[in-house]
Formats: sequence, C-alpha cells, structure tokens
Amino acid sequence: MADWHTGSLARVLEDLRSATDGLTSDEAQSRLEHYGRNELRVSKDTPEIVKFLLQFKNFFALLLIVGGALAMTAERMDPGQGNLYIAIALIAVVLLNATFTYFQEHQSERIMDSFKSMLPSMITALRDGQPQEVAASELVPGDVIILNEGDRVPADGRLIAAKELKVDNSSLTGESEPQLLDEGGQADAVLESPNMVFSGSLVQNGEGTVVLVETGMSTQIGSIVELTKATDAHETPIHKELSYFIKVISFIAIFLGVSFFAISVAIGNSWIGSLIFAIGIIVANVPEGLLPTVTLSLTMASRRMAQKNALIKNLESVETLGSTTVICTDKTGTLTQNRLGVNTVVLGGEEYPATDPLVKGVAVFDRLLKVMCVCNNAYLTEDGFSGDATEGALLLYAREHADVKALRTVEEIAEQPFNSVTKRMITVTDAGDGPQAYLKGAPEVVLAMCDRIALNGQEYPLTKEREAEVIQQFRMLAGRGERGLAFAARACDRGDVPEEGYVFLGLTGMIDPPRPEVPDALARCHSAGIRVIMLTGDFGLTAKTIACQIGLMSKHGRVVQGDELSLMDDAELQDVLRTEPEIIFARIAPSQKLQVVQALQSLGEIVTVTGDGVNDAPALKHADMGVAMGVGGTEVAKEASNMVLMDDNFATIVAAVEEGRTIFDNIKKFIAYILTSNIPEILPFVAFVLLDIPLPLTVILILSIDLGTDILPALGLGAERPETDVMKRKPRPRGERLLSRNLLLMSYGIVGMLQAAAGFFTYFTILYSGGWEWGQDLANSDPLYRTAITGFFASIIICQVADVIICRTRTQSLFSVGLFSNPLVLVGIGFELLLLASISYIPAFNTFFGTAPLEMWHLALSVPFALLILAGDEVRRVFVRRNNPFVRRWLTW
Repeated sequence: MADWHTGSLARVLEDLRSATDGLTSDEAQSRLEHYGRNELRVSKDTPEIVKFLLQFKNFFALLLIVGGALAMTAERMDPGQGNLYIAIALIAVVLLNATFTYFQEHQSERIMDSFKSMLPSMITALRDGQPQEVAASELVPGDVIILNEGDRVPADGRLIAAKELKVDNSSLTGESEPQLLDEGGQADAVLESPNMVFSGSLVQNGEGTVVLVETGMSTQIGSIVELTKATDAHETPIHKELSYFIKVISFIAIFLGVSFFAISVAIGNSWIGSLIFAIGIIVANVPEGLLPTVTLSLTMASRRMAQKNALIKNLESVETLGSTTVICTDKTGTLTQNRLGVNTVVLGGEEYPATDPLVKGVAVFDRLLKVMCVCNNAYLTEDGFSGDATEGALLLYAREHADVKALRTVEEIAEQPFNSVTKRMITVTDAGDGPQAYLKGAPEVVLAMCDRIALNGQEYPLTKEREAEVIQQFRMLAGRGERGLAFAARACDRGDVPEEGYVFLGLTGMIDPPRPEVPDALARCHSAGIRVIMLTGDFGLTAKTIACQIGLMSKHGRVVQGDELSLMDDAELQDVLRTEPEIIFARIAPSQKLQVVQALQSLGEIVTVTGDGVNDAPALKHADMGVAMGVGGTEVAKEASNMVLMDDNFATIVAAVEEGRTIFDNIKKFIAYILTSNIPEILPFVAFVLLDIPLPLTVILILSIDLGTDILPALGLGAERPETDVMKRKPRPRGERLLSRNLLLMSYGIVGMLQAAAGFFTYFTILYSGGWEWGQDLANSDPLYRTAITGFFASIIICQVADVIICRTRTQSLFSVGLFSNPLVLVGIGFELLLLASISYIPAFNTFFGTAPLEMWHLALSVPFALLILAGDEVRRVFVRRNNPFVRRWLTW
C-alpha cells in the first residue's frame, strides 16, 4: 500500500497484518528475515590503498616518477654524479602531494555514515501485547511503537493515537516550526499529512502510538539516501584549472625533454649525457613546489575564513566560492533570524508596529497582554523561552511591556489545548476577580466565537460590518506574509469552558524577521554579478514578503510553488530560470531542490547552495559549492557540504565569496611567479647542447629553486590582500584559465627571458674574467665553473625577488598597495636571500650543491636586470589602468 496516509487506520492495519497491540515476537522475527534490518545501507567503500594509489595518476606525479626513474638509471650507469639525490627529491615530492590529496578526499567521504546517526538505538515497541525496549534496527513493518518527548522516530509510521504530539520535521520538509500531529487528519502530500511520522524526525512534545509502515531504505529518509548516493559530487573549478595547467606544463616538459634528448644524441653526445640532459629539461619545466604551494595557500585562506565564521571542509572549495554565479539559499535562519516574533499588533481597528510605544495607550492593550500570557503553555528562560515558537514569541513581546510572571499568577481551572482541527486554545483561570476564559487562535475561528468587540475602551456588538473590517485587517497581515493570531476573553462560570460569547480584543501579526545585515550582503552580490535565488519549504507569500523586504526581489518577482515545479520538465525549468530575473521557489521537495541546482548547472552556472536539513543533502553534494548551517544544521547536511557557516548567516557567504575571488587572483599571481623561473632553468640545458658550453645550471640547483626559494615567496602572494575591485567585477567566465596566453607570454616571453639574460650575462662574465675560452671544457670540480654556476643561480634568485614584488598586484600601482604591506612576502624574500647566502658561502652547502663563494661584484651583475623588471612592470600597470588596447589585450594576465 503506497498511500499509507490516505486510507483508514483499519485498512492500514489490515494491509500490514497487524493490530493496535503490535506483533508477536515470532512474527516480528519472521518479518525481520523478510524485510531486513531497519538500517540505511550505504555503498561499499573503495579499499583505502586503492584510493591512495589513485593519487599518482595525475600528469605531474607520473612525470616526476619518470624523472626519478631516469635519475636512478643515470645513477646506476654513472655513479657519484648526484643523480641519486635528484631521484630521492623527486619521489619525495610525489609522495608528499599524493598523501595530502588522499587525506583531503578522505575527509569528504563520510557523508553516508552520518545518515545512520539520524536513527535511534532503542525504542519502546509493543511485542506480545507488552511494551518492550527493542533495538531500532530490528523494527519491522507492522510493529507498534510508543513515542515520547525527546524520542527520535526510528521509521515511517501511521498514527494510532496522539496526545499533544508535536514533531520536528524540519530536516525533511524545511518547515521551520514543529508540526502538531493528529491521528484523524490527513493531507494529499504524505510529508504534510498530520497522521504520519517519519524516520529521523524528532518528537518535541507529547506522546503517540504509531504503527510502522516502512523501514530501512523504504522510508522517506531512505529515498533521500538513495538520491544522495546517485548524486555525483561536482568537480571544483580550481581542480579543473589545476588539471588543465598540469597537462599543459607536462606536455611542454615531455616535448622539450624528448626533443632535446633526440637532438643531443643526434649531434653526437653520449646516451648517458643526453639522459641527464633530458632529466634536467623535465625537472626545469615542472614546478615541483606548485601543488604544495597551492595547498598551503588554500589552507591559509580557509583559516582566514574560519575567523569570519566560515569553516571550509574541502580546501579547493575556497576558490569555488569566488567563481560562483548563482547562490541558492534557504530562507529560515539564513536570510532570516530563525526567531518568530510579533511584528504587528491590531487593536481597536488601528494597526501598530510591534516597536511602536503608542500601543501602550490603547485601552484594551492590558487585556491583550493578559491573554497572551495566560493562554500560553510556553515559559521564559534565561536564554529566551522553552516551548512552542509561536507561544514563546508572544511571551517575549509581553515581557517588553509587562511583568509576565505577575500576569501568570492565577489559579488554573481548565484548558482546551490548540490542535490542527479546532485551531484555537482556551484557558479558564481565576486571578482573584472571578473566573475568566481566554481564547487565542486562527482569526476566522476566534471571530466565529465572539459576539462583541472592544473599541475605544468600550465593548460593542460584533456586527457584520465590524467583522468584515477585522477580516480585512488580518488579510492585510497575511498579504505581508505575517501569521495572524486573534485574541478574545470573557467572564464565565467556574465549571464552564465557553465556546461562544467572547469579546474580540485584537490581532497580532508574526513573522521570522530578516537579518539586518542581509540587505547589504545582497547588494554586494548584485554589484559582483551574482544572482541569488531563494529555495524554501515555507509558504510562497511569506517567502515573497521576506524577499521584498531584504531586496532579493521586487513585487513583480515570480514565485514558483513546488506543485507548479513538479509539472515542469528540465527544458521548461531552464527556460524559466533563464527568462525570470527575479524568482523564488517555495514549498519544494528535496528532489526539486536538486532539480533546480542541476538546471542552473545545465545553463553553465556555477552554483552555491545553502541547506540545513537531511532533505538538502543531495543538492548540497551536487552543487559546485555546498554550504551547511553550523548552528541549526543536521550532521548529514554538514557532511554533504563543502563549507559550514558557524553563524548561519547569509552575509558570511558573501564575505567568503570575496575571499574566494581573492584566492583565485592570488593563485594566478604565484603561478606567474613560479613559472617565470622555468625559462632561466631550461635555457642553460638548451645552450649546453646547442652551443657546446659547460652546463650553466645543475639539476640540484634547479630543485633548490623550485622547492626552496620559490615556495615561501609564493605563499606570501597567496596571502596578498584583495585588490580594490574584487567585488565590483562580474564572476570570472568559465573559460578563463589560470594558465592563460597572456600569463605565459609575460612569464616565459618577457620576465623569464630577462631573468635568463641576467643569468647568462653573469655566467659568461665570471667565466671570461677567470680566463675561460669558448669551447674549453671545465670539470665539475673546477672552482671557476662552480663560481660561474653559482653566479647563474644567484642571478635567478635576485631577479625572482623583483618578480615576486611585481606579481603582488595585477593592476594597481605597487606604491598604492604598499611595498611593505605584505609581511609574508618580505619573509619569503628574506628566506630566498638567506638560502642564496647559504648555498654560496657555507662550505657544507658548497660541497653538496657543487657551488663556490661569490664576490660582491658577481652579485651586482644581475641587479640592473632586476630593476628593469620592477620599472617595466610598473609602467605596464599604468597602461592597464588607462585601458590601453594593446596592453589590455596582450600584457594583462
């Protein structure tokens, strides 16, 4: 039977072959064997060793492994030339990168296990006609269970009986308020039916008896697990860009390595010499420090974001935020304060904002406060209130105007609690002046029980005209998305709970107010070219009211209800999303949230999604960026997400977007910096083969640049503050590459060539000053040769100091940014120079690296080239800011 919520209870029990006193133990055991355990099944994990080995499949890893193997081969063929150290260094880099990537992926693969925490371990069930504590995993369809306040529902079930039973279904439905259940009620949609309870929901109040209809993967939460399992995690933009970058650089390295190996052999060099040469070309081309630098930069960015209440779970997701073109956000708790409050009071035919002090002067106001406090089962606490959200909000409002404790000091005589059928609550109390009946509830219900109305301190008959005026007033409240509540009172006899004859006192309009910082955050999104779409389980009118208040949409914006969305195919939904600039989705189911996300991604959007419930997990996982709520979110939502908001605040997302955009810019900056040194690392090997000169730069010195001097300055660039226009420009196009044509032109064609020129100038100046002649061979141990290669190495370092300074800004002047405003860059420069001094002047380093001490004039040879790099790029940025067409097209990276 699929529609458990629509049939009669007798028919449900008949179809389940059960009864109100439950199953026998033997029957339960038989069904357990047939249906299986009441557990959420997750897919089998790939063995951990396989996951680790898969980290070695990227091009950089394969290339470095090949380089290491070639170095080992060269060591065996010609021992003692330092190739062993090269092999060890290359393999160590591969292992370091693979280990880190493995742990990053392992961190985000626990999503399925978190579903299990949604189920309780033990529950009270009727077996053999007696209440017994039964393991939740052993429950079967047909079991009858007893639910009490604080219990977590173990499976989907139909109510047999309920007493003031309120259940929090928010993790499944998105409803912000606990639902009062009723065994006699029903609705068309199963998740909205008051006669059903669902696995994973929490009992907030009351008690109930339930016959279970679905268990395990057949439950509503089980269907979400299946949906989440079938949902692929989306590859991050930065991961795509790094993969592309790795492929391009690897291709260049392989092409140059193989080509010049062949040329070297063809012009008569030995196989072993040519092999060492090929290793040098590959090592020079591959920026071995790139991946650790990217990782560390993302880590620093995630720490900065943690200080802003955004906890990043997947480091690569930091940059995804900066690429975001659409943010799909919840309403409750994210755009609003998740705190129902009195927004409007209507007394004597006049409407007053909740903060209006004039309301105290209305004659009937004191009677209204009395009803608010006495006809109420919530109570105030130090942290706010405990109990129903609506009743708690009334007490908080009353506390601002009166002594709630004094008003509630009464003798309680009788009570008829609120339920979904009567839609009203009555209490009869005596404060010493005789029994009084107090009534609150839905406006239309309360009006029907009244025959008088309080106006201007007097009571008047409730005529049709006056009743029509009240109806018009609460319709105005509803039109603003406020939840209307009416209040009335009358004197009565001690043994009486009257159903009529009340005096109508007034109305309140209640709403979950917007967060005050959200309108400004939305304005920043608009200026940054980011579209914001609300996806909520709340009612459309309420959602639109909030959207208009915060500037998310105008009154002409479109609201698509869940029922309307279910009738659309993918093409129709994409057309609506493309043509409607202002749109929100209300009363939507979990699969529909995922449907909207997929439709946006099909349109080429990079989508960030917020969520807090179990129902949000599929959409969070499939989105480019999933953002869970840290305060009100379920563990499932947190596990499915890439980022957790520790304050559940939309404005925090916008701050994180700025950080994401900054990190993309900064990654681009340090890629430009790291790549520049490739040219002065490659050209010495080309010159060695083609010009038949002593090798100007050894492989071990190249590694000391890539793994030593480059990393700290690059990290400094990763910590660079955002440029002034970062939140004023549109999201970067999907086609924009980290490794662009212009970046390669600047790094390889201009700055890299200047560095190489500095290196060769220093190298040949030192050689010629020491008496070297063209064509003369020099032994590796020759002091002149060692001094010359140290000079080449020093030239690269000195020019890289200039390079890291110019890479700090792409458009702004260095003087406006501040030469000393980034301490980490200064530390990096200091480390570069310290390593240069160590390799040049410490004897042990001289022995290991094959270097020799330099004189001051040797170091000064490359300084003019460094100054030219600094001055030239400052001039380039002047032309960029003036929008020079040539510079904008060719020299802006």
